[in-house]
Amino acid sequence: MTDKVVDHRVIRRKIPVSEKIRIVEASYEPGAMVSEVARRYNVGHSSLVLWRRLMQQGALVGVKSGDEVVTKAEFKQLQKEKRQLERLLGRKTLECEVLREAVKIGREKKLISHAPLPGIDDLD
Repeated sequence: MTDKVVDHRVIRRKIPVSEKIRIVEASYEPGAMVSEVARRYNVGHSSLVLWRRLMQQGALVGVKSGDEVVTKAEFKQLQKEKRQLERLLGRKTLECEVLREAVKIGREKKLISHAPLPGIDDLD
């Protein structure tokens, strides 16, 4: 009895979005059946159904319009960074206002000279 080794490795292809759009559009042609289109382009039936649903939901529209598409994880990370920067800007703005007020009070109490400091002429 000889043992046969069967290799079931599946090679995954990275199909460009433009190609996915072309395949989905072909599946919407009059008389076209999803399973036949999937076989013709050598893609899985479930993949084609998923792409059709994504296209209906508008997920592939950004690619058609030439916009850059980012993943949801990247989007969330960018939102988090934006919030952090906004907080930092708010703190720095508050610090600046507090310092301006301190200079104003110091000048009123004659603790700070009224002569402008070199490079600082917009404190008034």
